[in-house]
Amino acid sequence: MAGDDLRSPAGRFNLSLRMIDLPPPSHLYVGTYTRTTSQGIYELAFNPETGELGEPQLAAEIANPTWLSWAPDRRTLLSVDAGGAGSVASFSVLPSAPASLVPLSSRPTGGGSPCHVVADASGRMVLAASYGEAVVSSFPLHADGTLGERTGYVKHVGSGPDAGRQNEAHAHGVTLSPDNHFAFVPDLGSDKVFAYVIDPATATFTAHNPAFLAVAPGSGPRHLEFSPGGANAYLINEMGGTIVAFDYDSGKGILTPVQTISTLPEGFRGANKTAEIAVHPNGRFVYGSNRGHDSIVVYARDPATGRLTLVEHTPSGGKSPRHFALSPDGAWLITAHEESDDLFVFRVDPQTGRLTKTIHTATVPMAVCILFGR
Repeated sequence: MAGDDLRSPAGRFNLSLRMIDLPPPSHLYVGTYTRTTSQGIYELAFNPETGELGEPQLAAEIANPTWLSWAPDRRTLLSVDAGGAGSVASFSVLPSAPASLVPLSSRPTGGGSPCHVVADASGRMVLAASYGEAVVSSFPLHADGTLGERTGYVKHVGSGPDAGRQNEAHAHGVTLSPDNHFAFVPDLGSDKVFAYVIDPATATFTAHNPAFLAVAPGSGPRHLEFSPGGANAYLINEMGGTIVAFDYDSGKGILTPVQTISTLPEGFRGANKTAEIAVHPNGRFVYGSNRGHDSIVVYARDPATGRLTLVEHTPSGGKSPRHFALSPDGAWLITAHEESDDLFVFRVDPQTGRLTKTIHTATVPMAVCILFGR
């Protein structure tokens, strides 16, 4: 469906429903790899009082929707489509399951294996990162939820010391600054975080000055997350098994590293790759996932300095926690396991940040991304 407008005929009916109130945050969507039995994006009921999960229902059929995100209106869901040449897609959200997502549009990214997509705070622009060819691309996002033709494109160039994984650049995420002026793109292959100035009015972006910051060789930067208020940012390095804490100068759009901390317990010698990072909504805790050690690492965050202190490592419940998500109120954390095809629900202690595993779980094939409902 790349390059097509998918509104007709069902889409016209769907657009008339866009003013209907959407479900409260009692649902979540799960992105997957469709290499085995998955057919696309799944929807599950979620009980915010108990943490209980419902049975997964197919919400939209799409190839390898490995990253999901919301447009600001929370009525349009964005997904990568990592099948074929690679594209990004938009869906309108219907108020009931199954088949709760109706496709609106899809546009090619210009790079293989897209792995991340995000809308800017104004709701006028979408940016995507494509891992395979290290491409960052942008698109207009229209008021009806459809994506326009690609308006921005850049291909990263670079490499790192690991010949197996860093023989070329690999863009791995797009994180927008809290003021919506800058986009930061961790690049696993070149050990850099590229920086861009965005223009939502034209849905374009240009290189910032400085154009990038470098991290330790062989780190393999993956995802970046800002703290509430934007005083700090945290970068998880997939290959190095570390998190880098930064001070952030919002006026200049510059990240300054102030701390590097391991994601693994002392003495661990097994194979490991990190994956996701998240800051708790209260700003007091930071979480990261380890694939290999199969754990969620928890840190306490000093609000005054942004520095992190290890709290605990908690087994994630399954094998290879590719992703996890905190509920909007910070009361729950749910892990998604690519290799064991399951989700696990943890209760979050708001005072200590510690995780307590519940009895609640669900089976979703090759689960790799969780997105809470509105």
